[in-house]
Amino acid sequence: MIIKDKIAVVTGVSRGIGKALTEQLLSKGARVFGLGRNNNEISHPDYVFIPCDVRDFISVKRTFEILFEQTQNKVDILINNAGLGYFGFLEDTSIEQWNEMQQTNVNGIFHCCKMALPGMKKNQTGHIINIASTAALEGMPKVSAYCASKWAVKGLSESLFREVRDFKIKVTCVYPGSTKTDFFRNSPDVKPHDYMLMPEDVSSSIMHAIESPDNFHTVNLEIRPLQPKGPVK
Repeated sequence: MIIKDKIAVVTGVSRGIGKALTEQLLSKGARVFGLGRNNNEISHPDYVFIPCDVRDFISVKRTFEILFEQTQNKVDILINNAGLGYFGFLEDTSIEQWNEMQQTNVNGIFHCCKMALPGMKKNQTGHIINIASTAALEGMPKVSAYCASKWAVKGLSESLFREVRDFKIKVTCVYPGSTKTDFFRNSPDVKPHDYMLMPEDVSSSIMHAIESPDNFHTVNLEIRPLQPKGPVK
């Protein structure tokens, strides 16, 4: 896909991977609609922020109706990046924390895909990027609730890829390892550090997948830091 003049929708744009993707898409000439509860400081003529709570389908529906009015019902790239995690023993996870993870990490993707797919199918083009986690690939202690939400993202993505490939729509599920963002704000035992992945580097890998030839499809993209705890001493 040639990104110039394409319409991209990115959720969770306030910081981290979402912000980095927004900046890189803009640098390639895309028109970017950022969705989220909080904006970033990006100022660009081709960037539009629309407040949206991806957990709430009514909010998502209204948001897409607003952007469809500006794009003639067209979305070329949908990046479902919004997500969060709480960590600890399963029995210590509150019902509110469980629901927030499921509603944000899983329902949010469903809501946005539901709105974007009819136009993509009609136009016979599109690329959906779902940001999962390496927690979608393996079970981890004290991460069971978060793992459950991300395994759901993996299952949704792999099924959806097979549903829409004949409509010339790509679906890529991304599995980043620990990344230096504020993701760990709910995990006081984990402090971001320079041996983690950098959000700009994760974004660059995703951009490569988006820019691949039409018949080249990256279905799963696993990205890990080489030495997440630093050099062995």
